[in-house]
Amino acid sequence: MVTEFLPAPASRLKKLPTYVFAELDEMKEAAHKRGADLIELGMGNPDLSTPKPIIEEIQKAVARPENHRYPLFKGKPAFREAVAAWMDRRYGVSIDPETEVQALIGSKEGLGHLTFAYIEPGDYSLVPSPYYPVHSRATWLAGGEVLHLPLTPENAFLPDLDSIPSEIAAKAKLFFVSYPNNPTTAIAPLSFYEKLVDYCKRHSIVLVSDLAYGEICFEGYRPPSIFNVPGAKSIAVEFHSFSKSFNMAGWRVGFAAGNPQVIKTLYSLKTNLDYGVASAIQDGAIYALNHGESFLDEINATYQQRRDVVINGFRSLGWTVEPTKGTLYVWLPIPERFENSKAWCKYLLDEVDVLITPGIAFGDAGDRFFRVSLVSDVPVLEKAIARLQAKGIRFQG
Repeated sequence: MVTEFLPAPASRLKKLPTYVFAELDEMKEAAHKRGADLIELGMGNPDLSTPKPIIEEIQKAVARPENHRYPLFKGKPAFREAVAAWMDRRYGVSIDPETEVQALIGSKEGLGHLTFAYIEPGDYSLVPSPYYPVHSRATWLAGGEVLHLPLTPENAFLPDLDSIPSEIAAKAKLFFVSYPNNPTTAIAPLSFYEKLVDYCKRHSIVLVSDLAYGEICFEGYRPPSIFNVPGAKSIAVEFHSFSKSFNMAGWRVGFAAGNPQVIKTLYSLKTNLDYGVASAIQDGAIYALNHGESFLDEINATYQQRRDVVINGFRSLGWTVEPTKGTLYVWLPIPERFENSKAWCKYLLDEVDVLITPGIAFGDAGDRFFRVSLVSDVPVLEKAIARLQAKGIRFQG
């Protein structure tokens, strides 16, 4: 293809590290070409179907002529009211549907757009690492800088607020957190959120809580909302996704809730870049919120069963791993004999046709770990473990 007449892409793209998931796609393609019976446990792409009643609601909504027009930028009043009722019912949090809710084309879109609404060259975002890629990459695309706060087993995968240099705190505009955490699966106690809210207030930083996995929890665990901390709404905004909670990843719908000024700022940017969530999909999301409890128990039971198969399987191979309380992942250290997580990932792909995500996909702090996604049913997971066992793979040795 002739390219000499094209201008160069924007220099901001050069700031981005290689997107590891694109590399995984290339590795998958090569494996398929050699005829591999590939078991894919890499991307967190839910394999479960959207609950049938939600699909039926969307099908009915598609036929309604009023849903064929541009949607409201904020989201339908009925959608925002359903969000407010959900937040009250699930988290005991009071949200104003008129001023404190913004519909999103998936929470990733909202996280990225919020960053562009606040970050300029010279500004910082504070991002615990390992991290969900958009938490850092949107800041780089906006021309800002990122201070990564290491998450380690020694600190229970919680960021050390005391380690943040005062000169960087003075330049920071956004602080991203996400618990239950992707990729580490860690959870955060309310006491941590209390310290975090206080820190962000003292430094005038917008606190961005990404609660994408708030509903994927096991054995009775329920994570707090950031708004369970008194006064948090003065500084915080929280992002929720339908992708994992209701297996609606392909429908692209989520919401942000919280501080009205932050919501207004996000709204202002979005009005210039998109037209909002399709109205028929909002109707399906409304149904999901209003009937969510009837779906979540079954979804979580499925993921918990899968979790147990993976954890017990890796224990049989010499790993020490505790049952996770949330998310649809298991986060494990790579064997010491491997140079890095990519080398371990390639070894598993070449030797046993099992694809997992190398921890480097989530930043340098993840490079001695790997993530297993619980996105296949139990027989497939058992088959993957059996392949590792047959190969004699051990954590040590």
